[in-house]
Amino acid sequence: MTRARELADLGGSADAGGITGKNLIINGAMQVAQRSTSATGVGASTGYNAQDRWKFFTIGSASARWTQSVSTDVPASSTFTTSLKLDCTTASGTVGSDDRQQLTQTIEAQDLQRLRYGSSGAKKVTLSFWVKSSVTGKNYCMFYHDDSTRFTYKSYTVDSADTWEYKTLTFSGDTASAITNDNGAGLSIIWMLYLGDDYTSATDGAEDTWAAWNSGNYDQFNGQVNNASSTDNNWYLCGVQLEVGSATPFEHEPFSVTKHKCQRYYQRAGNVSGFFINTTGRVRGLLVGETGMRAQPTASNTTGLVLFYKNTSTGVSAITIFSAPTNFRNGPASFIDFDTTATSTVQGQGCAGDNNTDNRYFELDAEL
Repeated sequence: MTRARELADLGGSADAGGITGKNLIINGAMQVAQRSTSATGVGASTGYNAQDRWKFFTIGSASARWTQSVSTDVPASSTFTTSLKLDCTTASGTVGSDDRQQLTQTIEAQDLQRLRYGSSGAKKVTLSFWVKSSVTGKNYCMFYHDDSTRFTYKSYTVDSADTWEYKTLTFSGDTASAITNDNGAGLSIIWMLYLGDDYTSATDGAEDTWAAWNSGNYDQFNGQVNNASSTDNNWYLCGVQLEVGSATPFEHEPFSVTKHKCQRYYQRAGNVSGFFINTTGRVRGLLVGETGMRAQPTASNTTGLVLFYKNTSTGVSAITIFSAPTNFRNGPASFIDFDTTATSTVQGQGCAGDNNTDNRYFELDAEL
């Protein structure tokens, strides 16, 4: 091979994100789980439960419930050590017409500009993953374009029950609508778990076709299996990669790198210092997070977080932080205020925090 050919191939690989950072999915190896390694009752509401960046979405009167956990059940031939496991604990044998449950990762818009959506050069991307399910049959993956409320989808088939299978799905780029270059939601990548008739009543639609998400279009998912049909059912996912062009081997990265990426959206902060009393007797402090976040986060704290201060009448007193902090910025360090008043204090007086006990921390959430 000539040197010119090598450089040309390298250039093409770089354009596809093939050298570093080719995977647009964060935590596709399912290793980071800051909230919990196991969560029960998943499906009662939409939200994040265990593995970082993976949201469980539920709508309608969907009654299925799951335990989501970090599992060590992985494909024998793979290089993975963990997977995302959904164990059905409450079945939904009868599915309401507007029921929908799905697993989703939403990708930040400014990380998707290389896709050139909204232009004639919109890039095709390939979604690759390992899946294991107790239910055989047809399933759907969907892309939802958050700025334009447009969508496209493709189906994949689970051929053998309780067996790891590798899937690749290639999606055309959306030439009609650009992804806004900001820190908002860009694309949501969705794995359907089960759907009601509102979503499955049409004959098979044209896969890999971008269309408006509305009642005239979203009934295209004909044949989607019910992965929540029995409490004996389990559904697993691991090794998720989304990249420009065709599928390539999974891009493993250091755990610390993945965790840092996740902390842009969610983190638990225990490094709290510099508390003092302001002019109204309220507590103010400096909260130092692990990294700057996507946007100003919603901040909260666990029950039992205690601050000690000197009461001018009685000596040392303690107050329990019982309300969410306000005025936090997207850091990584910023002053925060608490709707908590210390009595008999002097303005500017310092406080000492006790947040070293298990399950006492500040929670910062800037998820999409």
